[in-house]
Amino acid sequence: MASPVGAPGGLAGHLDGFVRAVREAGIPVGISQAVDAAEILTVVDLLEREQLRHGLAAVLLQRASQRPAYDVLFDLWWPLADRPAAGSSDADADGEPGDADASTLDLPDGHGRGDERDLAERMRAELARLLVDGDDEALRRFARQAVDQLGRAPASPSGQSYFGYRVMRALSPDTLVAQLLAGLLGDGGRGGLAEQVARQTVRERLAAFRAAVDAEVRRRAAAERGRDRVARSAVRPLADQVDFLRAQQADLAELRRTVAPLARRLAARLSARRRMGRVGRLDFRRTVRASLGTGGVPVVTHHRPRKVHKPELVVLCDVSGSVAGFSHFTLMLTQALREHFSGVRAFAFVDATDEVTRFFRPGADVSDAIARIGREADVVAFDGHSDYGNALEVFADRWPAAVGPRTSLLVLGDGRTNYRQPGLPVLTDLVKRARSAHWLNPEPRRLWGSGDSAADRYGEVIDMVECRNAAQLADFVTTL
Repeated sequence: MASPVGAPGGLAGHLDGFVRAVREAGIPVGISQAVDAAEILTVVDLLEREQLRHGLAAVLLQRASQRPAYDVLFDLWWPLADRPAAGSSDADADGEPGDADASTLDLPDGHGRGDERDLAERMRAELARLLVDGDDEALRRFARQAVDQLGRAPASPSGQSYFGYRVMRALSPDTLVAQLLAGLLGDGGRGGLAEQVARQTVRERLAAFRAAVDAEVRRRAAAERGRDRVARSAVRPLADQVDFLRAQQADLAELRRTVAPLARRLAARLSARRRMGRVGRLDFRRTVRASLGTGGVPVVTHHRPRKVHKPELVVLCDVSGSVAGFSHFTLMLTQALREHFSGVRAFAFVDATDEVTRFFRPGADVSDAIARIGREADVVAFDGHSDYGNALEVFADRWPAAVGPRTSLLVLGDGRTNYRQPGLPVLTDLVKRARSAHWLNPEPRRLWGSGDSAADRYGEVIDMVECRNAAQLADFVTTL
């Protein structure tokens, strides 16, 4: 591991910079955790990089979802050492001390394309051997060597650059699967549990090699352009900070785990408002009768027993293509609410509205429900572009009793009407009839009212909240 003694403040200053970078990545780190991290430096072997990685993670992280961002920052702040690992190879004793990039391969001296192909073939064979051995530390050192030998781009005036795709194109590690399986299974037969385990092992080791190459490319970029600059672009947002409109498939899987507990809390909040809002109507006769004992002064008031109603929630979701990422989230939220809130009715709309409650029965898969909405729900009447005015009118006409005094109304959409009528009178009437009404908008507040957005006008008749990620949804649920 590279020594951080050159950093201002020595090792303590280096750790302070690392903790600040972790905070800037969105991971909350308190003062006590920072102190604990300093304590870790006194109890672990600083020459054991993985021991330090896991030790600091144990005191700085609270959730497993924070680990990918933490690992990227750790590789930048605590990079692999410039010297070879102690005892890694007896052959190193014959080489130049301190030269970590000294190849264990017999590399050609030329730079022609034939030499490059020969180098790639030699390194490919070495990679296959390391993947079969499963030595993580050796694999990381090989990744460093591969980036240096194969990932280097022609130098430009702005400096030297390295690219991971060059390494992957030269080595083609995915084509080694059959060879690796044969090496892991040995003389054992194919099929059965042994092959499944071997395939999983191959996938994990290939993923580890790709991660090591990416980490080495980032390390070299950080040395060229600065660690803070690379950290800002290399660290992906945490799951609760992923923008709904830009969420990718992998983000949605993590988002689903984040949204489920928030939906449960949202249902509990709405139910609590209902419980606290009704204490029962005043029982005038009992109150007057009781006042006779105090000379006609109604010291104690009596109320009729409150009728217990199931909490009701109506969700209106914009599922148009312009908010595709947000639509996935909203339907995911609807599914979660359906499982934790007994009286939920869900409606989807583009330029017409249809009830989609039937697709979100408890236990149903969200992806299947979304696919069924696309095939079976009548949400497109004309051209498939958002028409909030027509969608609201269709909803009010076809389901006039859906929203009542016991209903909480939740609208999910960006409020962009494609310059069509926004349907404000209809929405105003729905809000007046509902017990409570809220609108979650995935666009930044500064864009409300710009272009074809009618969000600012909607915001005058309904409580509209910016909800671009799970963190803002959590804030909304907390303040509800």
